[in-house]
Amino acid sequence: MRAVVLVSGGMDSLTAAALAVDAGRECAFLHVTYGQRTARRERRAFEEIADHYKPSKRLVADISYLADIGGSSLTDASMPVTAPDAEEAVPSTYVPFRNAHLLAIAVSLAEVEGAREIYIGATQVDYSGYPDCRREFFDAFEAAIAKGTRPETSIRIVTPVINMTKADIVREGLRLKAPFALSWSCYQNSNVACGKCESCQLRLKGFAEAGAQDPIAYEV
Repeated sequence: MRAVVLVSGGMDSLTAAALAVDAGRECAFLHVTYGQRTARRERRAFEEIADHYKPSKRLVADISYLADIGGSSLTDASMPVTAPDAEEAVPSTYVPFRNAHLLAIAVSLAEVEGAREIYIGATQVDYSGYPDCRREFFDAFEAAIAKGTRPETSIRIVTPVINMTKADIVREGLRLKAPFALSWSCYQNSNVACGKCESCQLRLKGFAEAGAQDPIAYEV
């Protein structure tokens, strides 16, 4: 079975990719850049991860118009990258409806490539509270796929880490020998991970709880 795998370059998408490969899928790796602060570093992580797994196809799509739309501290340098607080239902790092854009590209690629699955490393346990990372969102998107593609097309969205904690993701990645040293999670820096942003903190927490050493370097 063929599958399109969304690979951002982070630890979650890396583990999702490792699971797709382990399941015997013939993979097409898709990376989407959307004008985020660390776009170049994430692109490097994607390319190195793709070099490691050698998918049958790799595609990089540019939707930098999301930065023009704004509304997120990941794409707007004038907004500070802040962790969510008790009064904030959705954090500043949420990129409005981003996963819908990513999935739309993935569906187009899947339909052309004859892939029946799209793997995405979304998680709704240790995560930032993004509304488009919930399984109910992916269920709704699957219904849209069924309505908007050829009658013979059948594509499901696979979310293999959605109910895992970050520690679970680390353990599963280590079991599958996923190259965590090639991945990048920091929201702010592109040289040495800051260790302070929420993404870094969640990653460090995951490795600590899994009793493993994170192979990347941090400022703090």
